[in-house]
Amino acid sequence: MRGRKPKPPARQMTEGDPSKHGKQKLAQRAAAEPKATSGLPACPRHLKGRARSAWKFWSDELEVMGLDRRPDAQALEGACRAYERAVKADLLLDRQGLTVEDKFVDDAGKIHILKIRKHPAVEISRGAWLLVKAFTSEFGIGGPATRTRLVIDEAPGDEEADLMKLLSQPRVKAPGSPLVQ
Repeated sequence: MRGRKPKPPARQMTEGDPSKHGKQKLAQRAAAEPKATSGLPACPRHLKGRARSAWKFWSDELEVMGLDRRPDAQALEGACRAYERAVKADLLLDRQGLTVEDKFVDDAGKIHILKIRKHPAVEISRGAWLLVKAFTSEFGIGGPATRTRLVIDEAPGDEEADLMKLLSQPRVKAPGSPLVQ
């Protein structure tokens, strides 16, 4: 039976528990999950050019978001390679056009065009961009829609932010006490 891939409990909680499993149950499932080591390894040496730049950019963003985990390095590498492939295919299409002509030369030396067909790089580009989208959406960096589904909790221990939040709330009269304005 095929269906949607299940979301990890932590992601379900950040998205606001749309399935209504219950925050406690999701928290228990999240606590029972294996914990990955924080921090991505250094960029693989074989990544060059655009792929290396993408690694640097995405790994920095994942670190800021607190989503940089060692086991995700290969998935990030796949995203970087797919991005590089997509851009290379697009640049080739910019130079050569979206179509190619199938030609042949007859015995008299005259060139005949058999048919005009889609450039093979069109499919390479399309497939590579789909891979980029798939990889990056797994990380929550695939665009505005993937980021809006993530809700990052405030960092614990930010006393100043907690105090400001408390002070900005409306005052409530305690039972049996006069309300002081």
